[in-house]
Amino acid sequence: MSKILKYILLLILFGTLVLIRFFENNLFYDPFLQFFENDYLYIDSTRRETLKLVLFTTLRFVLNSGISLGILNIIFKDISIIKFAGLIYFVAYLLLLSTFLYFVINPKQEEYYLFFNIRRFLIQPLILVILLPAFYYSKIRR
Repeated sequence: MSKILKYILLLILFGTLVLIRFFENNLFYDPFLQFFENDYLYIDSTRRETLKLVLFTTLRFVLNSGISLGILNIIFKDISIIKFAGLIYFVAYLLLLSTFLYFVINPKQEEYYLFFNIRRFLIQPLILVILLPAFYYSKIRR
């Protein structure tokens, strides 16, 4: 793959992540977007449809994860890195979603900040921000 094609593909994939974030209100059902923009530490949890929320959160996680794996594939071109990253995404999804469900089903004001951060890992490509430098460091250490 030529460098120009590589940079174009990376630009498209990163642009897609930005577009997902930019159009999140139109693409995904998430009543917590508005809730966490307000003074959430002092108000009760918003009304929500739990199944619909979980499905849309899962969709967003899968989209972000797939794009992130594509980015990692273009940058490192190493199938073992992609497999390991896929495993990390899968385990992270299971752990984060179970914690997310706990907070959705049992909302408590004193736990809103923790809930906010767990939710952030599910709906934003933060795992990519962690994996990219970690894999790069691992590659240069070899």
